[in-house]
Amino acid sequence: MADKSASQLITARIKELGDWRGEKLTRVRKLIREADPAIVEEWKWETPVWSRDGIICTGETYKQVVKLTFAKGAFLKDPRRLFNASLTGKMRRAIDLRAEDDIDAASFRDLIRRAAAFNQGDK
Repeated sequence: MADKSASQLITARIKELGDWRGEKLTRVRKLIREADPAIVEEWKWETPVWSRDGIICTGETYKQVVKLTFAKGAFLKDPRRLFNASLTGKMRRAIDLRAEDDIDAASFRDLIRRAAAFNQGDK
């Protein structure tokens, strides 16, 4: 797998999941791309990672949730309260998506743009 691109590895992960978790990961991947086409897909820690001038978020998959961990989420305004996990940390915040959860697309894209802007020094 070392010769595959990060995007190919993410696509392979989605296919291997073959269930609602793959569908959620596909959905957030699409929203991330829509929010900022300059965001780069990476593969770190056996996990999808989206970056622009630093990590924006990871897309971890567990049995019960798809966890989107924002590296600097504690510094981002979240008026729609998308963050629902890892709320006490000094740096990270996360969004846990369960099978029945839907994500507010417009608010999620806005959060992605805020994270990219933060990484670029626009605090």
